[in-house]
Amino acid sequence: MTCGSCAARIERRLNRLDGVSATVNYATGRAYFTSLGGRDATELIGVISSTGYQAALPSPPGEGGHGADPVVRDLGLRLGVSAPLAAVVIVLAMVPSAQFTGWQWVSLLLAAPVAIWGARPLHRAALAGLGHGAATMDTLVSLAVATSFGWSVYALLFGGAGRLGMRMPFAFTFTAASGMTLYFEAAAGVTVAVLAGRYLEARARDRSASALTALAALGAKSVAVLRGGAEQRVPVSELVAGEEFVVRPGEKIATDGVVTEGSSAVDASLVTGESMPAEVGPGDQVTGATVNMSGRLVVRATRVGADTLLAQITRLVTHAQASKAGAQRLADRIAAVFVPCVISLAATTLGFWLGAGLPAAEAWSAAVAVLVVACPCALGLATPTALVAAVGRGAEFGILIKSAHALESARRIRVVVFDKTGTLTTGAMSVTRVITTPGVAEEEALLLAGAVEDASEHPIGQAIAREAAARSGGLPPVTGFAAQPGAGVRGEVWGRAVTVGSRELFAQLALEVPPGLREAVDMASDAGHTAVLAGWDGQARAAVVIADRLRSGSAAAVARIRDMGLRPVVLTGDNQRAALAVAGQLGIPASGVFAGVRPDGKAAVIRRLQDDGTPAAFVGDGVNDAVALAQADLGIAMGTGTDAAIGAADVSLVSGDPGGVADAMRLSRATLAVIRANLAWAFGYNVIAIPLAALGYLNPLFAGIAMSASSLIVVANSLRIRRFRGHTPSSPSAPGRSARPALAGGRP
Repeated sequence: MTCGSCAARIERRLNRLDGVSATVNYATGRAYFTSLGGRDATELIGVISSTGYQAALPSPPGEGGHGADPVVRDLGLRLGVSAPLAAVVIVLAMVPSAQFTGWQWVSLLLAAPVAIWGARPLHRAALAGLGHGAATMDTLVSLAVATSFGWSVYALLFGGAGRLGMRMPFAFTFTAASGMTLYFEAAAGVTVAVLAGRYLEARARDRSASALTALAALGAKSVAVLRGGAEQRVPVSELVAGEEFVVRPGEKIATDGVVTEGSSAVDASLVTGESMPAEVGPGDQVTGATVNMSGRLVVRATRVGADTLLAQITRLVTHAQASKAGAQRLADRIAAVFVPCVISLAATTLGFWLGAGLPAAEAWSAAVAVLVVACPCALGLATPTALVAAVGRGAEFGILIKSAHALESARRIRVVVFDKTGTLTTGAMSVTRVITTPGVAEEEALLLAGAVEDASEHPIGQAIAREAAARSGGLPPVTGFAAQPGAGVRGEVWGRAVTVGSRELFAQLALEVPPGLREAVDMASDAGHTAVLAGWDGQARAAVVIADRLRSGSAAAVARIRDMGLRPVVLTGDNQRAALAVAGQLGIPASGVFAGVRPDGKAAVIRRLQDDGTPAAFVGDGVNDAVALAQADLGIAMGTGTDAAIGAADVSLVSGDPGGVADAMRLSRATLAVIRANLAWAFGYNVIAIPLAALGYLNPLFAGIAMSASSLIVVANSLRIRRFRGHTPSSPSAPGRSARPALAGGRP
């Protein structure tokens, strides 16, 4: 495909087939099918071939794509040979003092390889289109080159231009044209300009999609599997879910899994964008394609092949690049009729100037300039190159944009609704404070409470045990353990009868609770937190406050959302006090808090905002958020959340850092600004350049340069998105562990 009209033509042909729904993307050079109509790939490729184009199935992710693109290589060869030949021809035509005796015959010898061999792909594509009754950008360029070269040969042989000693003046317009005017420089120059434009354009498109290629190539190629008690090195494709494999320092983790042995720091920067390696140990989840930095790990595979996070990311990015924005669909419709209109205009221009009494050379010059200067490529590239660059850049920062619709929706958003648990908070209970009576050390109280709670399965008990173990390095044994369902636990530690539980349990057991601890429990309850009492020797000795802690980046994320002129809102199924406590820490007023909302009610809240004319984004992570994510104008799922939430969202944040919400908004705004600038240039260029050419104010050579430059300007403008910088995400750590500083090689 050489322009947007090519893509539009193939897409129309495919969608005429019963049951087939296809999208053809010029920027990525791919056809994407959402419905095959019962046909296989071979039949669909045959349909594309009958349209005059070639197609093949893409290589599996991670395979192929490592060598030079054959299209880029061929264009580079033709450009490398044609450019120096064309340069000499152009100098001879533009500098009369350089026109030695017989220069015009030298120009013929130098221009012929360029106009015939260099432009061969253009001629071949134009003839193929003609055979199928279609006109494309190649038709315009091929006609321009052929007519320029053909006229020049005619003038050389029959128009007197072949006379030795002939001199030819140069002008930007056609006013100096005559029967002895040669256009070898136009034929050669236009060919080189188009080849150069397409070569740079192809390289730029490859570069804009490089993030997807890099993602697909990230995975490990082989893995050391434990089978029969021994290690076997096998291809990753042979790894089965449930098998254990060994990862040594410096190796990539082969697939998603759970650590069963060992501890280490894992660098996930290439997958999630996190700059800080996270410490992992037995029971911690690890992601395929991340790098083991230090210790030896044994990992049990939980997801393999197409189910892994890396494969899901690759699919999401590919799908996003396939989608079309509304602006692109408009540009495609224009590109589809653009070429026939330009050919008609060129013929009209030729007829008009001939009818006005101008010499044939001048009329041909204006007609050729019209053919050359028109550029549907800029229209076809304006939107998709920006989308490809944005999706690829977002993937590098752990922002997975599923469709062009998501980018367009983000521009309209006025309110960002955050789910509380698991989105703004960690979603895991943790100890935030320990209050003790006089004479009791905080570490002692936490150690005794944690030792008893270690035998409990309750989340609050596990949070206390985890914190105690992290502070002390280990927990003493417990005897006589007994659980009081819904109230607390009891046990003996170091000969002391320890009770941990609610105020009601202490009252039931007639254990004294000092006034200071009663006040601490009341204050924790007022703040939306949970407080449990720990006592021994007949009375309560400490109160342990447990809460769902804010994520480290939540406050900054909400502040950035507010700085962008958006209103942050908290939506939760939790109680009002807990919701207000979290909102207060984030600077969100009570009017921006919706608490006690059932899962089906979350979507109703979003709908109510929409009914009031307020486009809303929703950020969530759980199964209960899936409906609200789908209802919102823009659904953003935390990558640490459930598959249901990620599937319903328009954007996924791989790292689970809420700071990515503002980055997604900023990236969307930047992308739409680039698309608007591209379309303004593409439309404006053609509106101005085509009339100038028809009126004779553009020499065909400069028309060709302008045409190629217009496409390159659009591509270069889109590549500015590659300079987008996100915030530095916070680093997640396994519970009870601390993240180490970034190691050498970690990417910020």
